[in-house]
Amino acid sequence: MHIDLRKSRTRWPWATLLRRVLWQSSFTYIVRCLPRPFNPLRIVILRAAGAKIGRHCLIMPGLRVLIPWNLVIEDTVAIGRSVEFYNHGMIHIRTMTVVSQYAFLCTSSHDYRLPNFPLTYADIEVGSECWIAAGAFVGPGVKIGNGAVIAARSVVSRDMPEWMVCAGNPCRPLKPREVHGDPADGAGACL
Repeated sequence: MHIDLRKSRTRWPWATLLRRVLWQSSFTYIVRCLPRPFNPLRIVILRAAGAKIGRHCLIMPGLRVLIPWNLVIEDTVAIGRSVEFYNHGMIHIRTMTVVSQYAFLCTSSHDYRLPNFPLTYADIEVGSECWIAAGAFVGPGVKIGNGAVIAARSVVSRDMPEWMVCAGNPCRPLKPREVHGDPADGAGACL
């Protein structure tokens, strides 16, 4: 055999392990299960656990966050129902961005070239005014440019450019994103 998972160990400092145990054994369930009207309480709990969350954000029920202190959400961001942030590395979401239901942002992987299959991770950055649509997967180390749209069920394994509509598996830019109309006519009223 070439792979020996018995030797696959990720060493975490004791303080990190303790924080993760406290988060995973109690607060993660509260954050996930609170109904929508308790959005402010969900944000308070995430902030208390170390997440940096800006003003005027909406975070829907079902959210799963592996390590809240590795999460930065800027002002006026909407996170849909049952989104998952599998964030051994940092996830940074900039202002006026929407992450739709069932999206999965994953900073982690394994180095399959080594026999002990060690954990690896790289930060994810999502620009401002983006939309990551339902069920999209964003992988480790990806940077999504400002204004980009990532279509539903896309698999993003490399950086996506600014102000482009991107789709597919693997995800690729398809066409420029054009925004029509005046934001003062009611757009964004749900936040």
